Amino acid sequence: MYERRLVDPYGPWTDDSILSSYRFTNTFRVADRVSQYLIDQVQYRSDRSQAPAEIFFRTLLFKIFNRIETWELLEREHGSLSWQSADLDAICASLDSAMQRGSRIYSAAYIMPAPRFGQVRKHANHIALLRAMMEEGLPARIERANSLAEVYHLLLSWQGLGSFLAFQYSIDLNYSAMLDFEESTFVVAGPGAIDGISKCFMSTKGHTAEEIIHWMVEAQEHEFQRRGINFGGLFGRRLQPIDCQNLFCEISKYARLAHPHVAGTSGRKKIKQGYTGEGVLPRPTFPPRWGVKVPDLKPLPSRPLQGVLL
Repeated sequence: MYERRLVDPYGPWTDDSILSSYRFTNTFRVADRVSQYLIDQVQYRSDRSQAPAEIFFRTLLFKIFNRIETWELLEREHGSLSWQSADLDAICASLDSAMQRGSRIYSAAYIMPAPRFGQVRKHANHIALLRAMMEEGLPARIERANSLAEVYHLLLSWQGLGSFLAFQYSIDLNYSAMLDFEESTFVVAGPGAIDGISKCFMSTKGHTAEEIIHWMVEAQEHEFQRRGINFGGLFGRRLQPIDCQNLFCEISKYARLAHPHVAGTSGRKKIKQGYTGEGVLPRPTFPPRWGVKVPDLKPLPSRPLQGVLL
């Protein structure tokens, strides 16, 4: 569906009624809309400083809210955001005003618990958390980390960041020029992945969710071949543990409607977010060190609006 959308603005991209009606994340996390914006506009844009502290500050400020509209609001009101020049109190005031206007400032993708820094508003506590991270030298400690697992544990030590968010932020920072770890080395299964795994296997025979995810990564080519599936990956890049972790989350979601009799561990029965087509996707951007070569993509000619997937 993703590859079809890269060249076809209207679709249909699938005949699966569930996939065409509800929002699912990309098979590859890095190709998701928000991850693409993070890489292209927040981390690697040519006018952005590549100093580790600045990369960390921008990445965490963006990912705490995980909402493109919030980042763009802050840049409209405060200019190019950087640790050296940012007025965090003014940023809090802008977020206060946005909420008073009825704007949503957090994405619905993650549940964001508020750290306890003595502020009344949730976002003010998150800004206080980011300030403390910067002032206490967390970016430098993360830059010196010897593994993705060490980055994860450094983040996990901060209040308000449970295992799921600490792992997600580790992956986000690892997209940037600040870090250079293989994604294949480490994974943490979130609640959605655990639910999805429980719907796929009658018994895991004592294996942890992380072990099953790593098995899925190792077995992918054999299993695609065995099932006659022609899967070329992300322009040649194979599935990584973070991708398989996300895929189990999406299986959890899909099965709520496709297999409602399979309860899983969460007991959830509905999918919250519907999906509407958004036109041709922009040419994707990936961390340069990955060496992913995106072929020339020529969008198909525009067609009349009848038949637009809604």
